[in-house]
Amino acid sequence: MNLRKAFNTKTGRTYLSIVHSYRDKVTKKPKAKTIESLGYLDVLEKQYDDPIAFFEEKVRQMNQQQESDKSAITFRIRSDERVPMDTTHRKNFGYAALSKIYHELGIHTFLINRQRHTQHQFDANQIMKLLVFSRLLYPASKKKTHENKDTYFENTHFTLDDIYRCLSFFSKHKDAIQLWLHERIQQQYDRNTSLVYYDVTNYYFEIDEADALRKKGVSKEHRPDPIVQMGLFMDTDGIPITYGLYPGNMLDKQTLIPMLWEIQKKFSLGRTIVVADKGMTTGDNIWYILSAKNGYVLSYSIRGADQKFKDYVLDPSGYSAIGEDFRIKSRLCPRVIQVTTTTGKKMKKSVDEKQVIFFSEKYAAKAREERAQAVEKARSLIRHPAAYNKATSYGAAKYVKNLTFDAKTGEILEDAKLSLQFDEEKLRQEEALDGYYAIITSEYKESDMRIVEIYRGLWKIEESFKVTKSDLESRPVYLSTQEHIEAHFLTCFVTLVLARLLERRLNGKYSITTLAESLRKASCSHIQENYYLFDYYDEVLADVGRELGIDFGKKCMSLGEIKKILGAVKKG
Repeated sequence: MNLRKAFNTKTGRTYLSIVHSYRDKVTKKPKAKTIESLGYLDVLEKQYDDPIAFFEEKVRQMNQQQESDKSAITFRIRSDERVPMDTTHRKNFGYAALSKIYHELGIHTFLINRQRHTQHQFDANQIMKLLVFSRLLYPASKKKTHENKDTYFENTHFTLDDIYRCLSFFSKHKDAIQLWLHERIQQQYDRNTSLVYYDVTNYYFEIDEADALRKKGVSKEHRPDPIVQMGLFMDTDGIPITYGLYPGNMLDKQTLIPMLWEIQKKFSLGRTIVVADKGMTTGDNIWYILSAKNGYVLSYSIRGADQKFKDYVLDPSGYSAIGEDFRIKSRLCPRVIQVTTTTGKKMKKSVDEKQVIFFSEKYAAKAREERAQAVEKARSLIRHPAAYNKATSYGAAKYVKNLTFDAKTGEILEDAKLSLQFDEEKLRQEEALDGYYAIITSEYKESDMRIVEIYRGLWKIEESFKVTKSDLESRPVYLSTQEHIEAHFLTCFVTLVLARLLERRLNGKYSITTLAESLRKASCSHIQENYYLFDYYDEVLADVGRELGIDFGKKCMSLGEIKKILGAVKKG
């Protein structure tokens, strides 16, 4: 607020008033609202020795009182006042938490420095922030995200074409960004890479023709569409380290060696223990891990093992009970593996490893529950074979004898329909192994329970894939070029890193889904002049605010206060 001295040239008199100056949200021009009309100066001089000095002091005190956050703010809205057309009165403020971590990691510094010596006119940093913040808070297509860009208190003076051009820039620097993030997480969070978790998932595309990256393969969703394979490495705290994209027709097990080579070469991890599920348990992968002086903790398929191994698993001797529903045993045992030579030939190698076997009643109950659905489906298939094909019989086909499909259409062959039988022997064999789990490891000095504990950490990477597919809605339906697809997954990766770090900062108290929901609700509406009214606050926002030094609890803030907070979080 300030004291206005309006001189009237016609009357020669000066009128004093206290006004609040602000910039109009729609026209962007400066405006002023009268807070108090004081009167003509010549009249006021009869009441005060120095009216100007008196009221300037009053204005100073009013401003001081307002800054103390204890003064009331009064809004007057006319009953016929209307909302201006095509304006965004609703803004998100929750993204301040993501912005804080974004700037602490120096992503803005990386992008600004990389763009400095280019001819690009777009602002790569502002575009990255829009895509990353929106991917967690308001996941949508690039077009929809651009349409909603004014949801944030940020400089968004760029076009949709700028975003698409910037995707190529992101794709070019995707490897360097991942390394940059890794080094900063090492410095700021003391990242532990003595163990690294690895898994693979795929993302399908609703397109007619496959290309160099998007190819037909084994889809996790059992869809016929072309897919892209993604391999992801994660540290012991569940923070992503790096990812890689591979053609959809590449098998999961084939991705580990190139990914491990990349991470060892570029990220300087030193000796590490690779933790993965049984899809990675191949002779080639194990031999490569050991040849690189690393270790492994891998699950091992009991159902796919030879009878000698199954007999060892089912032999009750050697098990130690831990509680009523869990028992465990192990042995040191050499195992012969098949390794592919550089010429493509297979050779046998012997590896000394520890085999840890455990039984969990909880796992057994889960296996029985999951199988019940497949068994029921198998019986339904036998009764109504015309209602099923190769795709829809997934999970049940193994329990049906004499089942054959047409190689082209996937339909059940007519001759086979007449002789379908339920495989009772197959069912009994599987039931006998319910609840048993096998882990093989090079780390023979570790205790049995420590090996199990290490392996169980793999759930975090599986959860990360679920987060990217559900919360982040990462399937890029509307992208076509490989550069744009690469850039899209980079923004998803950066978003996941920020979300995981926020989750860690709060000691895992809240899931990413819960954090995103509260940050999304931390929004405000423009009321009048430069003031915004907030209407949501919860325990999640309180905890986030305490950890990051951001006050999400104020009911009303001026644009200046909001920008001051957003400016502070950008200082890292």
